[in-house]
Amino acid sequence: MFKVIRDLLRYNTEFLAGFTLTLLVLVFASAHFWTPYPGYNLYLLPPDMPPSTEYWFGTTSRGQDVLWQLSEAVWNTMAFGLTVTILSRVIAISVGMVSGYLGGRADRILMSINDTFIALPNIPILLLVYFVLREEMTWPLLAVCAALLGWTYDSRLIRSVSLSLRSREFTRHGVFSGMSTWRILVREHLPYVLPIVFFTAMNNLIWAISLEVTLSVLGFTDINRPSIGGMIYWANQHQAIISGIWWWIAFPILSIVILFLGLFMLAMSVNEYVDPRSRLDRMGGVA
Repeated sequence: MFKVIRDLLRYNTEFLAGFTLTLLVLVFASAHFWTPYPGYNLYLLPPDMPPSTEYWFGTTSRGQDVLWQLSEAVWNTMAFGLTVTILSRVIAISVGMVSGYLGGRADRILMSINDTFIALPNIPILLLVYFVLREEMTWPLLAVCAALLGWTYDSRLIRSVSLSLRSREFTRHGVFSGMSTWRILVREHLPYVLPIVFFTAMNNLIWAISLEVTLSVLGFTDINRPSIGGMIYWANQHQAIISGIWWWIAFPILSIVILFLGLFMLAMSVNEYVDPRSRLDRMGGVA
């Protein structure tokens, strides 16, 4: 994996740019651990102060420093996205590899379940869960619900790879040598699936973050927990645009654009790397 990342950084400028942008956002988000103003505290500073040398990103109508609140908000939003991505990757890998390798009745059952989840509308389902569990709803629970809806398309892609690997010679050797099914899947098939998993993980991370931002802007999450969508929600509640407090909305939107751009570049460059022809062309070889 480290060799793959090294090759991408060396030969793929798109990956380098995406990696740099994402790393900058991550460093900025990590700064919230040293914040002098916790995100939950209100009216610690003069409200509605424009960006200046004292308050770089200005302050909100709730007396919060936009710089430090945005740092914590980006961290919380990324934590939600990563949680959804990891959980959904585990489900997608398990269902896709088992379905493709076993085939037959197991494949039909798993793919029927997969297709059922594909047909479910994500946003209405999450809104229904929120209204039913409003008092008990926390961001980890919301992340689990989102992960249960975000694995279906990728599991089909992984299944197609697993189907091709099932008929390969090394798989037959593993079966004849007495290797168990799980050992074949983990030791023999998983290395071939990981590049695709990494590519789909970037796409799923973008989807999960956009989902969190959408729900937060609408007020269907814990709006008191700092997040990018939560900042935009409170800015709208205080009519920041009409009041001329543009920095309250502009900086959260700018941060999400930079993050999405970095993740998109990572996803596209990894997709090119998975394709052998594109990889040889990038490295100066003959496709």
